[in-house]
Amino acid sequence: MISLKKSDYEKIVSHALSCLPEEACGLIAGTIEGGQRKIEAVYLVENTDHSSEHFSISPRDQLTAIKDMRAHGWSALGNWHSHPQTPSRPSEEDKRLFFDSNARYLILSLQDKEKPVLNAFIVKNHTDVSKDELVITED
Repeated sequence: MISLKKSDYEKIVSHALSCLPEEACGLIAGTIEGGQRKIEAVYLVENTDHSSEHFSISPRDQLTAIKDMRAHGWSALGNWHSHPQTPSRPSEEDKRLFFDSNARYLILSLQDKEKPVLNAFIVKNHTDVSKDELVITED
């Protein structure tokens, strides 16, 4: 299970909408206790590909986020990105690029902009995809 504060969910959605028609992306950090992950910080980073079909995280923004994670004693939990026109599930490219089976990959679908869908995924061996339970909590 992975938990996300409602304000951080809203932060992701707002940023993703502001980046349309491009994919938005970011990093997530927090704590792991007994197999449960709690997101403490959501980082909004530049998609250096500036594409509606794929993303690359800005190395500069990634370094800034990692420094902040270390300063707070948080673990890197994974990343998030948006799918402007497609469902909230890993694309073939996503599966090929998601290499850390300990990470959580959050995908926000903006297919229906009025009802965004956010899911968390675990990807193993670039092909084995499973959903992790994502719980959005009050702040």
